[in-house]
Amino acid sequence: MSGAGASTVLVVDDDKNVCALISAVLAGQGYKTVVAGNGKEALAYLRSSPGRPGLILLDLMMPVMTGWEFRRIQQGDSALAGIPVAIITGLPDMEGKASSIGAVDVLYKPSRVETLTSLVSRFCGRAHVGGK
Repeated sequence: MSGAGASTVLVVDDDKNVCALISAVLAGQGYKTVVAGNGKEALAYLRSSPGRPGLILLDLMMPVMTGWEFRRIQQGDSALAGIPVAIITGLPDMEGKASSIGAVDVLYKPSRVETLTSLVSRFCGRAHVGGK
């Protein structure tokens, strides 16, 4: 099945409200989201899922396994290294740090719906809203 997960976004954040908001916005735009509460959960999902998400939205500060640790492991795993990662953060001026770990973009919390959907559409294509 080619492109099985291309319109799927993996949201990795320990803040359930952030995950719920992002999931609701993206679902309204026709994208599927999978939520993980930390890097360890995200790795478990990626390693057990047959499809690959088109984009990972990654928080850096989380319990169990931080976004920094997740990204280091992801980049070292040839099966997962090619999945683009965008950082989601409430901290200011993170572009340099995001760039240092190969992130494709930074999404600041709270962000505008248009900013989020524009970022996702760059990596997941345009979703089909309202059915087929």
